[in-house]
Amino acid sequence: MTEPTPSGGTEAETSPAERVGFQDPYTRYVMGVLFLVYVISYIDRQLMSVLLEPIKIELHATDTEMGILTGVAFAIFYAIMGIPIARLADRSVRRSIIAAGVTVWSVMTVLTGFSRSYAQILVARIFVGVGEAAGGAPGHSLISDYFPPSQRATALALYSTGGTVGIMLGMWLGGYLGFHYGWRVAFFALGIPGLLVALLVRLTVREPVRGRFDGGTPPEPASTREVFAHLWSRPSYRWLTLAATLHVFAGFGASNWYASFLIRIHGMPLNEIGLWLGPIHGAFATAGALVFGRLADRLGTRDARWYMWLPVIGTLCAMPLTYAFVLWPSLFPGIYFSLPAAFFGNCYTGATFAMAQALAKPRMRTLSAATVLFSMNLLGMGLGPFVIGFMNDTLGPRFGTEAIRYSLLIIGLPHLVAAVMNLRAARTLRADLARED
Repeated sequence: MTEPTPSGGTEAETSPAERVGFQDPYTRYVMGVLFLVYVISYIDRQLMSVLLEPIKIELHATDTEMGILTGVAFAIFYAIMGIPIARLADRSVRRSIIAAGVTVWSVMTVLTGFSRSYAQILVARIFVGVGEAAGGAPGHSLISDYFPPSQRATALALYSTGGTVGIMLGMWLGGYLGFHYGWRVAFFALGIPGLLVALLVRLTVREPVRGRFDGGTPPEPASTREVFAHLWSRPSYRWLTLAATLHVFAGFGASNWYASFLIRIHGMPLNEIGLWLGPIHGAFATAGALVFGRLADRLGTRDARWYMWLPVIGTLCAMPLTYAFVLWPSLFPGIYFSLPAAFFGNCYTGATFAMAQALAKPRMRTLSAATVLFSMNLLGMGLGPFVIGFMNDTLGPRFGTEAIRYSLLIIGLPHLVAAVMNLRAARTLRADLARED
């Protein structure tokens, strides 16, 4: 049996007796495809970061202008378009929306390589943000209907590690291609595979029944006002959104400038930076996200507050290691501190996204994820790189090339505020999850 969707597609019904989640081969396949979508999205984002220095030199741009290019230009339109796209996804076929988004951002990544001025690259990055707005939140919603609540933190953590793998590949391949063939070739070569992934999503991913694991008949879509009223009435949702935003502001802001830090402070060549910040750094970050996601699912069944306590523990472990990496006077062994820091740095992703889904009703979940991503990307991803670029230019006259070191130290402090907000979210999380309205 199938149930028509508002857009004319179909949603496959599933018997409770069937294997679900990670036990189901097709579900694992869908997880793999969505993981690949997230990998492609972060490759496209990270290319600008690893190639920041050669692009800046060719365009004769300032650090502030490059901060706008790598952060604000992408994040504003990613965040703004995320809300209407989420509303569309809550009412229509999510896999088709994801496929369309992948197509848009991949084409724009290729066009970035053809750009001849700062303004042209700026426009291309804006449309990359528009396209990627169709990938994140609809993907979260799909995963929540493919995986039961007991597996969601693990599944969403695995999905989120696609971003880490994308950063890893973007750094590694972008650094290699940029070093040997120039930054334009890197955008050409790494933008085209996304078109094949878009086709894979559209042709092979089935739309699941909404609220599949929530029991009963899926409700009609709520109005945008009703969704926001529902989410706002849960204090834990407000606090976890603010916490994730500050984690991204500090974490993404810093990581976006790590390549420049290693070039300016330690004179590391671009191809070696791609290797360190790519496969090596990425392996630790991926492992950390998966470990913390699995821990959240295991401990969260005993007490839901662990979903918010684990990000606090991870943050307190990561910060001193990150500061040791930034402050160490020599490249080695200083860079080794960044590896365990990367492991603990992804502690919040799976738990945050799992609770954003758990606190929302089935027809609200795409918008719930989009709201968290809106804040994370607009205020976190958008402002983080820009603020560091601004601080670099402001501190430069006094500290010279060392300015970037001080900027990275300052940008880490919001992690502590985020940890406090995770604790605040934990205080009301169990009560908010138990509410029926």
